[in-house]
Amino acid sequence: MSTKARILEVAAALVAESPDGDVSTRAVCEAAGVGAPALYRHFGDKEGLLSAVVDHGWDRYLATKRDRAPGTDPVQDLRDGWDTHVEFALHNPNLYRLMNSPAMRTPPAAALESHRILTADLQRAAEHGKLRLAPELAAQIIMSANVGVALMLVSRPATFTDVSVSRRVRDAVHTMVFTPDVMASPGTGTPGTPQAEASGTAEAADESRLPATAARLNALLRQAPAPVLSPAEDALLTEWLNRLSNAPRS
Repeated sequence: MSTKARILEVAAALVAESPDGDVSTRAVCEAAGVGAPALYRHFGDKEGLLSAVVDHGWDRYLATKRDRAPGTDPVQDLRDGWDTHVEFALHNPNLYRLMNSPAMRTPPAAALESHRILTADLQRAAEHGKLRLAPELAAQIIMSANVGVALMLVSRPATFTDVSVSRRVRDAVHTMVFTPDVMASPGTGTPGTPQAEASGTAEAADESRLPATAARLNALLRQAPAPVLSPAEDALLTEWLNRLSNAPRS
């Protein structure tokens, strides 16, 4: 193992073991058996070292996602993706807080890759007519909620003690971005619809039909652009479809 790799591994281990998630460069050097000049030569300063630890953490998190073949049901992939995100946070609380710290001024490339993977799964859901928002907006909503729940669970465990919180928030967010028929299907964690509520469900389905259709058409056109449209026309159509799918609803 190279000196740089040894310093990084030691720093990551010390972050995980630290009571508050912080480490000193002196402690890292002593544990890695190197002098301070070696650490500064490879990482610049403490911020550079912690930034490398964050990159290392994101790479660990994304390892399973990169190797995962898309399933036949993109909605289930998205549910599983939310759950594995929270599980990673719970198993690596200090690292997860550091990964999402405001002190990390430049988002790691792996963090952006994580967002692209989420958007791609939502794109597949849109192609199946299961999304009621544009994939980009849905990705922002889901990612912010997923990270928020995970941070609360690892930062305030004495307050957030109910193990069902993550699933409940997940289903509430998914109800916002998926079509009603998706959330009423078995396996969503959402109760079946009693007959007395059937009319309300039908109204919700009618309300989501236009935005879902717009989102699906937009996704399909990205997959196979229409050759009859000029670039300007294609851009205008995309803007219109995004407006239809993303318009706030009462």
